[in-house]
Amino acid sequence: MSDGFPSSWTDPTYVSTVVMVLAAGALFFYAALTPGEPAPETVGFVLLWVSLPATVAYELARRFG
Repeated sequence: MSDGFPSSWTDPTYVSTVVMVLAAGALFFYAALTPGEPAPETVGFVLLWVSLPATVAYELARRFG
């Protein structure tokens, strides 16, 4: 069962998951401050800004971790 969980803080999957959760939290916080409903373009933009930092964090952790 322990094989399914990361064993270190430098595990690329763990790092990218933490970055994705933080990016999503920041976007939810921003969305709470702005009035109006999201348009399809906004949803695509949000998905980009959640997945892009997670991908960069994964690659950095994989190369330097």
